[in-house]
Amino acid sequence: MVNDKVLSIILGGGQGSRLYPLTESRSKPAVPIAGKYRLVDIPISNCINSDIKRIFVLTQFNSASLNRHIKNTYHFSFFSSAFVDVLAAEQTPDNKGWFQGTADAVRQSMHHFKRHDFEYALILSGDQLYQMDFNDMIKAHMDAKAEISIATIPVNEKDATSFGILKTDDKNVVTSFIEKPDASLLPDWTSATSEEMQNQGKNHLASMGIYIFNRKLLFELMDNPDTIDFGKEIIPQSIDKHKTLSYQFEGYWTDIGNIDSFFEANLGLTDDIPKFNLYDKHKSVYTRARILPTSKINGTALDKAVIAEGCMINAAKIEKSVIGIRSRIGKESTVINTYMMGNDKYETLEEINKAKTEILIGIGERCFIKNTIIDKNVRIGDDVRINGGTHLEDTETENYVIKGGIVVIKKGATIPKGFVI
Repeated sequence: MVNDKVLSIILGGGQGSRLYPLTESRSKPAVPIAGKYRLVDIPISNCINSDIKRIFVLTQFNSASLNRHIKNTYHFSFFSSAFVDVLAAEQTPDNKGWFQGTADAVRQSMHHFKRHDFEYALILSGDQLYQMDFNDMIKAHMDAKAEISIATIPVNEKDATSFGILKTDDKNVVTSFIEKPDASLLPDWTSATSEEMQNQGKNHLASMGIYIFNRKLLFELMDNPDTIDFGKEIIPQSIDKHKTLSYQFEGYWTDIGNIDSFFEANLGLTDDIPKFNLYDKHKSVYTRARILPTSKINGTALDKAVIAEGCMINAAKIEKSVIGIRSRIGKESTVINTYMMGNDKYETLEEINKAKTEILIGIGERCFIKNTIIDKNVRIGDDVRINGGTHLEDTETENYVIKGGIVVIKKGATIPKGFVI
């Protein structure tokens, strides 16, 4: 089987400063999405659905919760070679520091990869939302006898300036590459795309940060300690020397690099026909099996709401919102355009009775919450009003951050009764 020849390497990314404060106490791949999953579940699920089951996840910041999640989630038969292992940055006699970039992360972990028998390394990003059968890309790579393949997605001129852009010949072989080109250069950087993409004005091929490298070439490239990043150095320097194939992908794909794209991707799941389909049995997204009870909803008007299991909801209204596991929302509260991540545990009746005058975990009564991300284990008192929007200035306090009009309540924060943002 071809899949037995593939080793998957998922790059967990750096400190994730653009996703702060969601990455304040966890690594980027461990950030909760869609109410019950973690970001890392997306590339791992794509691998499993493609029957690729030897997977490394590379990370270096706040990796404890990621380790715990992967250990509790991905169990394979004792009689198979399948695994999902987290490799955190480690000091060795040869490497004294942190990962300096995507290629440096792979280089510092090479001694782990060399123990495995593989012909192709599939290198993925840990912070993207998409569903893709990697077998098609691997087959195209093999058929073309390529040494490197890059997954590309057609984009329009407006988006092209934010990506690495490729030019290809009529056989999809990459002939040149430019990182985040100025808009004035774009007329010279068009490539052949499908008729459907052309009709949408998508004539530029952007790198998705998904690569296949032949084993021998990867080992050779990793011998040069001066190259620390795939997109900025290794790919541009390799195009003229090694046959590099563009594999065009036309499905839904988004790079969750900042709070705005993270918020938009989650709320997009509430659309009638979401671009990211969680309901396709052939493209399942896997996560930890928590054995939670069903959600209980009382007296609530629901419109475009995605509600995870184990919730207790007495709200007046929930509209265009994603409500995560074990969430509690009190009476007469309204939640609009909000992603509530949920809670790691329930408060017992004994704990609730003891805390009669204190603020319970979840959202209290008579609250109004709009344009907000509520991280895990947050306590919001009664009569709180949070109305996010562009009228708010960017700011940070002990309990919340405002970025681009989106209010992010920090993990474990307590918002007092009657508080207004």
